[in-house]
Amino acid sequence: MIDKKRVAVLISGSGSNLQALIEASRSPDYPAEIVLVLSNRPGVFGLERAAAAEIPSVVIPHGDYPSRAAFDAAMQSVLTQNDIDCICLAGFMRILTPSFTKAWEGRMLNIHPSLLPAFKGYDAIGQVLASSVSVTGASVHTVTSEVDAGDIVAQGAVRRDPDDTRESLTGRIHAVEHLLYPYALRSFLRGEASPPPAPALSGAVFSLNHRSRFREYLSLT
Repeated sequence: MIDKKRVAVLISGSGSNLQALIEASRSPDYPAEIVLVLSNRPGVFGLERAAAAEIPSVVIPHGDYPSRAAFDAAMQSVLTQNDIDCICLAGFMRILTPSFTKAWEGRMLNIHPSLLPAFKGYDAIGQVLASSVSVTGASVHTVTSEVDAGDIVAQGAVRRDPDDTRESLTGRIHAVEHLLYPYALRSFLRGEASPPPAPALSGAVFSLNHRSRFREYLSLT
């Protein structure tokens, strides 16, 4: 029987990438189990997704804390209590403190709606629309103290049409994200330096980096 790692997903909104991870984790041979959903905002739809999947959730409103450090300490306490192996950020709209990212170094992933290192930071899709690029996409990367600067795990590319609106481009990027994140997490946890192709993502472009630190921590072979 496969050893499933205990994963917490951190959200701030609707949780569409959370849903993609939940569905993937239901497969008996998927190497992760979503055991906790943590939100910094009450009442978001992602919490309903967690409830529907019978996954425990915790709300830690960031406004209740006097500093980012205090907020991150509260999250750290909950994550430790739940024996979390690794974290997936899925639309989590908070900048994490260096001490938190250091504590989870090599054990925390994020998904970002651009082909990093291009268009880092806030409103990446708006940045793309204001540019002249013809290709964009999504990236799954490890999280470091520098925003959107960790090692790239996997990327999926989509075209940018001349007549794209924010809604049309966002929709195509989200469609790739919902396939890319489960694919990347699976490959990451399995330690696949050269993962098998993902037929459902035909037309997308991928890269997958070596992850010795993460593999060592999880005792992967």
